Amino acid sequence: MASFVSRYARAFADVVFEQKLNAKDMQRQLGDFAGAWHESRELREFFLDPSFPLEQKIELLDKLNAKLKMAQQTRNFIAVLIRNDRIAGLDDVVAEFRREVNQRLGISEAKVISARKLDANERTELEQQIAALTGGTVEAQFEEDKSLLGGAVVQVGSTVYDGSVRGRLDRLREELTTS
Repeated sequence: MASFVSRYARAFADVVFEQKLNAKDMQRQLGDFAGAWHESRELREFFLDPSFPLEQKIELLDKLNAKLKMAQQTRNFIAVLIRNDRIAGLDDVVAEFRREVNQRLGISEAKVISARKLDANERTELEQQIAALTGGTVEAQFEEDKSLLGGAVVQVGSTVYDGSVRGRLDRLREELTTS
């Protein structure tokens, strides 16, 4: 991650919290812009190409904003990334902004890897169990890894809870080889 990413993310989070804006709305708006960014190779190339004048890039941002309906603060933040030639780091800045907002709101981020796809009820129940474990609100990202054989692996910060069948087999193998 580039050194500027956390500075920009923190600065935008400062604006959002100082102006008492809805942080989740700001995240969604940044996500909408990032979605347009990823959908259009031409858009990325235009914003990244130094031969296009800054004024043209800002004009295009404003035209795009007419469709995306971002708040003025979000539009201005993206304009700052463009002006300072940092738009190439958009994905990292958006991810770091999400982490910064979650931290300020007291939301723990969890990564859940399960052996099979979990339905909505299972996801909700698992998030509630993780919240009880961490003593706070949890926002989980879910992935699937069939090599786990069963169960799940949950990572909250640097702590990993391995409740997978593969993890249990690995621990059993370790115990048997050290005995």
